[in-house]
Amino acid sequence: MNFRKSPTVQTLAVFCVVFAVQSLIGLVAQGLATQLFVLHAPVGNNPLSLVLSVYAHGSVGHLFSNALVLVLVGIPVERTTTKWRYHGFFATVGIAAGVSQVVFTSLVTLGTTRPGVLGASGAVFGLFGYLLASNVVADTLLERLPLGARGQLVVLFVLAMGVTLLTASPGVALVAHFTGFVLGALAGRVHLLRTRAETQPSNKWERYG
Repeated sequence: MNFRKSPTVQTLAVFCVVFAVQSLIGLVAQGLATQLFVLHAPVGNNPLSLVLSVYAHGSVGHLFSNALVLVLVGIPVERTTTKWRYHGFFATVGIAAGVSQVVFTSLVTLGTTRPGVLGASGAVFGLFGYLLASNVVADTLLERLPLGARGQLVVLFVLAMGVTLLTASPGVALVAHFTGFVLGALAGRVHLLRTRAETQPSNKWERYG
């Protein structure tokens, strides 16, 4: 494995750089650090935070936990795709997960709070969902179950809910986790990140994709 070319290792390096810059800015101007690295509602107010919030973390422990899971799920995924597809998927799913968390919290609280979210867990859950849904065992099992494509989607959503609830604790962005896992699982079922012709999705999933 070439660590320099590994998108997982590159993402870990981005984590560390962003956290270092975030910490330095926080020492001088905490308000500026929050504005730059925490995604708040309304999400369109600071477009830069859409991306930076995916790679920023609230503490060393927060960074370490996401980094550990990223290594476990990211390395298997990167072996089936290209560097740029990996990074594009990670950033896109991370942004979508963060936005979903902020929007959901705003709706639930009727706009009485200004929710914020940061961290890579939504994107990491996207890789996790992709890994679970795109492997040979999942392909074989889901194709053999007499559920049809829509039934298989229901199974994926139930699985996403179960995995999300396992991470439930105070301060955890559960909506971001759920969104990331669902997007990753859906992408995994159509093998979105794979480049080889023999790994393209079946016609069944193309119809319902």
